[in-house]
Amino acid sequence: MLTRPFTPLRIGLLGAGRVASQLGPALVAAGHSVAFVWNRNHDRASALAAELPGAQVLGDVASPLPPADVYLLAVPDAAVAPLLAATSWPEGALVAHLAGALPLSVFDAQPAVRGGVFYPLQTFSPGRAIDWPAVPLCIEASGIAAETTLLDLAGSLSQRVLRLDSAQRLKLHVAAVFANNFTNHLLGIADALLAEARLPAELLAPLVRETVDKALANPPFAVQTGPAVRRDAPTLAAHAAALAAHPAWQALYAQLTASIQAQL
Repeated sequence: MLTRPFTPLRIGLLGAGRVASQLGPALVAAGHSVAFVWNRNHDRASALAAELPGAQVLGDVASPLPPADVYLLAVPDAAVAPLLAATSWPEGALVAHLAGALPLSVFDAQPAVRGGVFYPLQTFSPGRAIDWPAVPLCIEASGIAAETTLLDLAGSLSQRVLRLDSAQRLKLHVAAVFANNFTNHLLGIADALLAEARLPAELLAPLVRETVDKALANPPFAVQTGPAVRRDAPTLAAHAAALAAHPAWQALYAQLTASIQAQL
């Protein structure tokens, strides 16, 4: 986090979903103010604004927006370009999206604004507290002044602030999907298989923790274990047979086995 004084900023928050619901209170806790919250669902915008002292609920983005130092677009990737086009931005407004895979060039069609990226590398779920100082915040901007403002904003929240261009951020986002979304999906499959066998899901907890700890402490390919690495054909065949009732999972098992063996 910033070790030097910073100027508190007024934030316009467009979006009231998972990210905005975590980010809004974090910005306020860091000393900033949220000028307004907008969301297509007015009730969700109102609920979030109620948690943010002084925040207005904005009903229409086609009317001139209230003043803000930074406007943050906490909306789905596919909604960013339409929202940019539909909003009446103040001339020279600093507008940043929070998307991992969306390039800075999405702002090219809006020359009246200064575009930027404020991408938090984290998964957001209701009821889960976020340790913001540990969250990498990835910044990109169309100019030095815009970049400086976003870097200062990021530094007020996190100890891990990075300048990344769009190509780097895209690779990071793909890596994050493998590490988070795909891993979570595989854990879901494991949970379902245990449920079929009437076994408690917590049986896997020590194994999962050791796997993650080991992978974070070493190059993951170097510490791979299991029947694929051993080329244990009888076990691989037994596992395939055990998955006969789930052909999609059976095919996924075979694909992952082949991918592991290709790295040997």
